[in-house]
Amino acid sequence: MSRTPTVPPAAADSVTTGQPAGQDPQPVLGPDPRAAYREALLELAAADPRVICLDSDTGGLEKTFGKQFPDRYVNVGIAEANLMTVAAGLARRGFIPYVHTMATFATMRAGEFLKLDVVGNRLPVRVIATHGGLAAAHFGTSHFALEDLAVTRALADLAVVVPGDPRQVGAATHQLHELPGPGYLRLGRSATPVPPGPAPEFRLGRARVLREGADVTLVAAGPLPLLFALEAAGELAAGGIEAQVLDLHTLHPLDREGLLTACRGRAGVVTVEEHRPQGGLGDAVAEVVSAELALPMRRLAVRGRPGLRVAGQRAALEQLGVSTGAVVDAARHLHARTTAVR
Repeated sequence: MSRTPTVPPAAADSVTTGQPAGQDPQPVLGPDPRAAYREALLELAAADPRVICLDSDTGGLEKTFGKQFPDRYVNVGIAEANLMTVAAGLARRGFIPYVHTMATFATMRAGEFLKLDVVGNRLPVRVIATHGGLAAAHFGTSHFALEDLAVTRALADLAVVVPGDPRQVGAATHQLHELPGPGYLRLGRSATPVPPGPAPEFRLGRARVLREGADVTLVAAGPLPLLFALEAAGELAAGGIEAQVLDLHTLHPLDREGLLTACRGRAGVVTVEEHRPQGGLGDAVAEVVSAELALPMRRLAVRGRPGLRVAGQRAALEQLGVSTGAVVDAARHLHARTTAVR
């Protein structure tokens, strides 16, 4: 049996292209990603009686799913390890469990049970991990999720999705539902800005070009990293550097061809992520680009010790080295380096 999650047929098309060069995006606030997800979950439950909602006292699901489908809602309490094991047992009996907890608890506190009980048996459990990255920065360091993608990427049978646009959350949920094996959906906590225009099409396993550019490539995963990349592309364009922006929302299975196409012929690649540098988006991109293309890279990720003061998500991320300005500086450095060589 293959160790790569099967991608639905829709993912077989070419990379989706969005914002053309020369048009600066003007982000507006999008929908609450958790609300968008819960709406999609109710749709799935109405159509598929195998859907079971397992909660860990996250709050809100009892008023939505629990109210509409009380016989398919179970709150195990703050017991994340047990949450994974219960889900595995239900999946073995033919159900499709959706488990809900914060990203750091899903992968740190319950990581062994996710690995052995769920992924080890290739069961159709959907792990809905909210408060990804620094989305829970206001709760303090105990709720930071800066290692979860390293853990989930290492579990080879697990599909890993990090929507950069909250309008894609519903489609991502529906497409994950069709997979025969387990899936991990990393969400934030609150509404975040989205690029202008209609809601983009989401294709599991297919990267999406948001802006064309022939000089450098900016690769991002997640709402704020994607916003920083788009803001940086606009600033770079004003200085004569055209940056291609790639939304690499699916980290596994990775769109190798889409990534290579977006990077080939550029001066270099800048990755932008809300995660530690070890094992996240930057490593995923480097594994492909370094093997196939002779391109320099700059990886923007959360580095250093998180501050002891409580801060909002964007402020905390910027304090730890991931910001629009950092993307601009990295891209300019790569472009200047190539220009000097020529």
